[in-house]
Amino acid sequence: MRELLIVIAFSLGLLVLGIFLGLFIRGIDRKFAAYFQSRVGPPLLQPFYDLEKLMIKQTIIPENSVSWIFRGAPVLALASTSVLLIYVVLPYLYYLHGSSGPFLTAGDLIVILYLLMIPAISLIAGGFASGSPYATVGAQREVVILMSVEVPLAIVVIAVAWKMSQAAGGAHPFSLLTVASNPIWTGMGPMGILGGGLLVLTLMAVVPAETGKVPFDQAEAETEIAEGLLAEYSGKYLALYGLADAVKSLAFTALFVVLFFPHGFTDLTGFRIVIAGGDYTFALDILLFIVKVIIVYTVAITAVRVAMARLKISQAAKLFLITLSMLSIAGYLLIYLDPRISGL
Repeated sequence: MRELLIVIAFSLGLLVLGIFLGLFIRGIDRKFAAYFQSRVGPPLLQPFYDLEKLMIKQTIIPENSVSWIFRGAPVLALASTSVLLIYVVLPYLYYLHGSSGPFLTAGDLIVILYLLMIPAISLIAGGFASGSPYATVGAQREVVILMSVEVPLAIVVIAVAWKMSQAAGGAHPFSLLTVASNPIWTGMGPMGILGGGLLVLTLMAVVPAETGKVPFDQAEAETEIAEGLLAEYSGKYLALYGLADAVKSLAFTALFVVLFFPHGFTDLTGFRIVIAGGDYTFALDILLFIVKVIIVYTVAITAVRVAMARLKISQAAKLFLITLSMLSIAGYLLIYLDPRISGL
């Protein structure tokens, strides 16, 4: 019972910190985007100001909407992204700390794939339930993106799990603990490193699509369908979707770090930070983790949305179903063949 209460307390604390960090990273994202475009940009805390403004604004429910779905969809989106964040980050923090607990064996990648789908399904349900033609078009586009992205994402997960099954012996290959304990690059030859690089590129392209950012924001597309999915949302329900987006972006970039760059400070340097008898290595590990998440966010989301224009929905579907699916399959095959070629 005591362990359960500790886990619940840690989870709630992680969620609060995750929401704060997700919004703060959005502020960093906007600052970087402004810098790239030679603008001053909004203050770092602008996402917090926007959230505060939305929470006090009037919430309007469309007359022709399916009210209970329209109201429930943003709540489900935030709840599912919160569970996703806890499910990804908490086992990794247990691993970094070197502790044991009921969550240490959690973090199954198959469950994470399902959790990633729920926020998108919530958006789709809310869009269709709103009764708006713009939201309906946005929901249809979100369905296409969701179906297209899952294929290369699943291949990346399978490739990582196969590598874990070879590197970790009898350990659960789909567990985040196994992935963190056995970095995918360990023992790889040149062919395996190339294959891992292809998987990194694939997942790097999936990040903005999963988080609904340019060039894969076809479901919202302000200049085409007037915010699409969110056209009829206002007030606190729009704020809930904003929170869900911030938390999901943080959770998915954290998943990227855990899959490909899970190394803590001691893993990288072989040293621990001990000052006046106190071990501060874990605190440094957390700081290093946050820095890696911000770097991934900046490269995969900020730089891409500044450099590219929105793709057509048909172009996005072809990119994921053909180009990135083939790229991820090639990465998987290179990782599979690497030990066999190296052993010749």
